[in-house]
Amino acid sequence: MTQTTEAAALRQPPKPTRGRVHRAWFVAAVTFVTIIGAAAFRSVPGLLIDPLHDEFDWSRGTIGAAVSVNLALYGLTAPFAAALMDRFGIRRVVAVALTVIAAGSWLTVWMTAAWQLMLCWGLLVGLGSGSMALAFAATVTNRWFTERRGLVSGILTAASASGQLIFLPLLSWIIDRYDWRPAAVTVALAALAVVPFVWLLLHDHPADVGQKPYGATEFVPKPPPVPGAARRAVTVLLSAVRTGPFWLLAGTFAICGASTNGLIQTHFIPAAHDKHMPVQAAASLLAVIGVFDVVGTIASGWFTDRFESRRLLAVYYALRGVSLMFLPLLLGPAVHPPMIFFIVFYGLDWVATVPPTLALCREHYGEDSAIVFGWVLASHQVGAAVVAFLGGVARDTFGSYDVVWYASGALCAAAALMALVIRRRAGGEPAAA
Repeated sequence: MTQTTEAAALRQPPKPTRGRVHRAWFVAAVTFVTIIGAAAFRSVPGLLIDPLHDEFDWSRGTIGAAVSVNLALYGLTAPFAAALMDRFGIRRVVAVALTVIAAGSWLTVWMTAAWQLMLCWGLLVGLGSGSMALAFAATVTNRWFTERRGLVSGILTAASASGQLIFLPLLSWIIDRYDWRPAAVTVALAALAVVPFVWLLLHDHPADVGQKPYGATEFVPKPPPVPGAARRAVTVLLSAVRTGPFWLLAGTFAICGASTNGLIQTHFIPAAHDKHMPVQAAASLLAVIGVFDVVGTIASGWFTDRFESRRLLAVYYALRGVSLMFLPLLLGPAVHPPMIFFIVFYGLDWVATVPPTLALCREHYGEDSAIVFGWVLASHQVGAAVVAFLGGVARDTFGSYDVVWYASGALCAAAALMALVIRRRAGGEPAAA
């Protein structure tokens, strides 16, 4: 079939779907499973700090530096991944990313020096995971849905927490019973296991199956591939940095990353272990955060469809800051009711910030919103990387994580104020592309 014939076919009206579940929900389901499978790598860093420190005598600052490289690349790759998805399609980019994650995790089994941890876990897993970042969820949501975007973005964001719920107890048990190396192999196998689902079931655009996006009143032809992915990502950034909302969104999301991925996900388990809590108990608590993260994020998506996004962000950051201020008083050798209350409370707020942040990106940047969100996510991961490193340095220096909890709580208070400063776009209409 020629390109002209293909283009004509894509302009044909969609097939009637009365009485059927819209294909967009199947695509969202495949995306959910894919993100769960890739979430194994996010469950490992906090579990590896003590085993690597004990086996290789690497400082926690050195291990934290490798984690920070991973987190930074996770974010910095995201906007280019969003542009690559526009150029080569979602399926190809995600399949390659999962393979790179598997390779990086598998190679750590043979490492003997800290630079190899930087290369395998920092560089390879960081690059692969960046292409599986939230820009993936944003691209799927933007292409396949015109209604229920807040809810769908909340569900897809919660997929990562669901993966954490599945993998954290499993990986902690493997490390406790055997070693950290079988856990690294498990991460590699989990990433490879979802590649067939992506390749066979993840369609790039509704027009590929002759349907409208969910909630759309008109058929949307599939746009042609966009050449120059890197150039487009940089061009969108240069345009966005000239606007105030971008800096406020990037600043608040940097603090979000610092207080979640960089702090709790990386350092909660070793901090709890410092207080003589068993590693498996601490890992289970972190997994429970994942349970309530699913509830909180989906609820946040529902709220985002109904309430003003910037006010939601202010509430989320303020509550998170208050909870972090109390954490040093709660950590101890046993799991007690106040600690469980913190876990539930913090879990509900973990990534509840994502749906309103996505909504604000769509409101201000229109068709470029997925790439802009990729850059905002980059700031999230840079914030996470800084705290992942400084948290390890603080532990080496002070013998305690207390100063990190208090500093992160203060940063969350600042983020709440920044969210309220974000201006509303007149009429709530998205910016022109």
